[in-house]
Amino acid sequence: MTELAGLTLAAPVLVASGCGGTGRELAAYGPLADLGGFVTRSITLNPRPGGPLPRIAETPSGLVHAVGLQNPGLEPFLATELPWLAQQGTRVVVSIAGSSLGEYAELARRLGRSPGVSAIEVNLSSPDAPTTGVFDVREPFHAASVVAAVHRDLPRGVPVLAKLRTDVVRVVESARTVLDAGADAVVVGNALPAAMPDGRQAGLSGPAILPVALRCVAEVCAELPGAQVVGAGGITSADDARSFLAAGAVAVQLGTALLHDPTAAARIVADLHDVVPEPTID
Repeated sequence: MTELAGLTLAAPVLVASGCGGTGRELAAYGPLADLGGFVTRSITLNPRPGGPLPRIAETPSGLVHAVGLQNPGLEPFLATELPWLAQQGTRVVVSIAGSSLGEYAELARRLGRSPGVSAIEVNLSSPDAPTTGVFDVREPFHAASVVAAVHRDLPRGVPVLAKLRTDVVRVVESARTVLDAGADAVVVGNALPAAMPDGRQAGLSGPAILPVALRCVAEVCAELPGAQVVGAGGITSADDARSFLAAGAVAVQLGTALLHDPTAAARIVADLHDVVPEPTID
């Protein structure tokens, strides 16, 4: 079992936002209940059709993507996707994105009172924020203002996870700021800013970013020893996950690997369990 932000998780491996579809797509490859949690795609107040095609381009060591935060909007999510996820026996972490502090606050208020929501993950690291219209978090104080708005409007007891970009220069400052603003944990690692072949703003995910994400996690854990950190970025194997856990993360999120191998999360959970001995009582 893994303890994260007051929650007990079945495993230290969660599905990263945007990489597990609605959950139904992954459920065919193993019970979601065996995972530490399922992070939804980022939900906005109103439906978003997403960016123009093509949205994904393969690179030698990952993917470049410009999905545009496609999602059904809050009301359809509450009516159809959340009830199904809540029945799967896994921790449901709802990722949220808004164009203003008011939108973030309203999303938190509505979701925090919805049955089945275990935690809220605040997306503060969209690599193409200027083109998607979401609140552009350029400075740590911007991130803190979003987290404070979410924390203020959430019912007591619903944890807030702040998802930060892999900015080696400022990640510690950002983590400290959002924790001071009320975040219960930080998720360190998101797509790095990149460009599609046609020049559109995009994000780069996959094995290429793992060393950068790992350094960011290590620095946050070293500088903020009391912080709970979830590591993400390029993880494809149990050994990758162990590297993040050894650096101080309490859990990891798996993203791009699932697009290549939808069994990856279940496989990594099984591999981690195989090498962790059960406690013995003399």
